[in-house]
Amino acid sequence: MSEHFELLKTDEQTDARRGRLKTLHGTIETPIFMPVGTQATVKGLTPTQIREEVGAQIILGNTYHLNLRPGSELIREAGGLHRFMGWDGPILTDSGGFQAFSLAKLSKLTDEGVAFQSHLDGAKVFLGPKEVMSIQANLGSDIAMVIDECPPYPCPKDACEKAIERTTRWAKACKQIASDNGFLESGHHVFAIAQGSEYEDLRRRSAEELAELDFPGYAIGGVSVGEPEPEMIKQVRATAPFLPADKPRYTMGLGTPPQMLKMIAAGVDMFDCVLPSRVARNGAFFTPDGMMTVRNARFAKDLGPLVEGMDNYTCRNFSRAYLRHLIMAKEMLGCTLLTIHNLRFYLDLMKQARAHIEAGDFKSWSEAWIERYKAGESE
Repeated sequence: MSEHFELLKTDEQTDARRGRLKTLHGTIETPIFMPVGTQATVKGLTPTQIREEVGAQIILGNTYHLNLRPGSELIREAGGLHRFMGWDGPILTDSGGFQAFSLAKLSKLTDEGVAFQSHLDGAKVFLGPKEVMSIQANLGSDIAMVIDECPPYPCPKDACEKAIERTTRWAKACKQIASDNGFLESGHHVFAIAQGSEYEDLRRRSAEELAELDFPGYAIGGVSVGEPEPEMIKQVRATAPFLPADKPRYTMGLGTPPQMLKMIAAGVDMFDCVLPSRVARNGAFFTPDGMMTVRNARFAKDLGPLVEGMDNYTCRNFSRAYLRHLIMAKEMLGCTLLTIHNLRFYLDLMKQARAHIEAGDFKSWSEAWIERYKAGESE
């Protein structure tokens, strides 16, 4: 068992795990969802709201974006990202590797790293192992991600094989740099990222090569990049069993509530996704019966809460009719209140998952939960 991650229980009917991850800024109960704060803010919310109303244990920042604006040196001078943004809990920062995929037209991959053209002003930017670890050291992340190459979907097998070879080389270099500069020794964690696209043999190879490097944690990357959901679940199931059982496992950039429950069953511990906050800004909200929108005319005079009996600030204090009014009137408060609800919904789902893993009935509970959610969405 690793010093920083404690595996408290494994489910007998699935690969679901109940764990506890220790970081410099607090302990995280897993499985866990991490709200996304790309630009050093979870859009529309204060740190107090994120902590007290959403119940977040850890949030994300983005190395690529924060290095472009306002700059990692300024953040370091401000005392690190925690102090700069007024958040005293754990922070995970993505390395910028995904931006090579999402901003493919503005980037060029080489064996040394990724050369970008800034999406802000066109300036040239380069991110390799040295750069991403230096930036994340400036940010003071509790969990820093290595730089990786995220293959597109679909991807020819020979190109995917080259991508995982490069990913392993970069991961090794990132760990060495983090050790040399004292980042790892001072209690920060560095997570490697397994790739392999749709190829099960390459997924296994990537996971096993990175496992040999003995990182504090591991991510399953290259999912939710355009593949259908069954393929996504298959890729996770092809990777997770070959990652160390005594280290946390993180699937990056997803997903819907049913997807997260399916991936918990596959042995994943950590998730992040912009979905709950992004759809909130368009008036959508999550319920046990699927995602709905307050823009729907049937909510115009509905004085009930978004979800009956749900204990969050939005549901305790405001009606569907009021929230619809705010969204239709384009009032900022509507986006804030729906974001609080959606993120709290995700965090509550993770809390329920932890409780059912502990109780030993995760499989039956999660399958029934997914069935109800999907039935509601199909109506």
